[in-house]
Amino acid sequence: MEEVRLDLRADANRAILWRDGDLYLLDQRQLPHEERYVRCRDARATADAIRAMVVRGAPAIGITAAYGVALAGRLRHAAHGAGWKAAIAEDFATLAASRPTAVNLFWALDRMRGRVVALPDGADPGAALLAEAQAIHAEDVIANRVLGDLGAALIAGPTDVVTHCNTGGLATGGHGTALGVIRSAWAQGLIGCVYADETRPWLQGSRLTAWELARDGIPVSLMADGAAAARMARGGVGWAIVGADRIAANGDTANKIGTYGLAVAARYHGVRFMVAAPTSTIDRTVATGAQIPIEERDPAEVLSCGGRRVGAPGVDAWNPVFDVTPAALIDAIVTERGVVLQPTAERIAALFDA
Repeated sequence: MEEVRLDLRADANRAILWRDGDLYLLDQRQLPHEERYVRCRDARATADAIRAMVVRGAPAIGITAAYGVALAGRLRHAAHGAGWKAAIAEDFATLAASRPTAVNLFWALDRMRGRVVALPDGADPGAALLAEAQAIHAEDVIANRVLGDLGAALIAGPTDVVTHCNTGGLATGGHGTALGVIRSAWAQGLIGCVYADETRPWLQGSRLTAWELARDGIPVSLMADGAAAARMARGGVGWAIVGADRIAANGDTANKIGTYGLAVAARYHGVRFMVAAPTSTIDRTVATGAQIPIEERDPAEVLSCGGRRVGAPGVDAWNPVFDVTPAALIDAIVTERGVVLQPTAERIAALFDA
């Protein structure tokens, strides 16, 4: 992957771009101070961008991986001709190994794999795989707008809300999941102020969520992750609204580290807790949250801040990227197919049967 400058203003809803045969990703590591794009020309560069957090957020990771397969198909056909299907298996493996927790990655790869299987061996797969990736991208935007309206309908308002990590256009194909709900609710006059947890150690709340909301003119106030309970205790907060990286069949939800603690605080203070995510985030092969693999990253991410070490010499750190919020602490899971109140395995299953 390589950094490039494009002749456009950075936009959360254009964080993933296909232009002139290449994939461009808004480098979320540089926001809000610099607005740069990274160009990916093959599956390995795409996987590197996912692993390095150039792009993050479960839906965005899945969309990016789909475009990575489109890049791979074109290159493998050029290099191997009719043998491109066997060769592209390596690219699928490379992309699948980039991040372990966000199930949208594997969902998107499975869908792209199905498209590969359906194509004739000798056919040039470039146009067909690109069309499938673009369809995944477009469908995510539509789903986010639908679930945004469904989630907003649960908010009596006007009220303040708390959110954690980043769940907007940057983390999706556009509009957002939890931020999609917030955007829809704000448009209806249901939101007073959004309190955004800063979200250590990558500061997605302060760098990304605040950037998105400020650009939309939605009042946002940052707070340290540990301040959320105290803010709820003061009153005026009706909902905590978060996204998800993987939802188990029973409704247990893996999301950015700190979400579980936010849910515990919300329950204690009588604040309702909403998870907003497309159905592609629901992994029905995983019975409970205990079976969700939790990614752990370099301890240096916790021991440093702004490129400077803050941990004492000789100190180690535990750095899980996600935690699991039990379904019992979730008041509503909002998807593009509908809303699941007080989620259980039976109610999640009914969502797919409808």
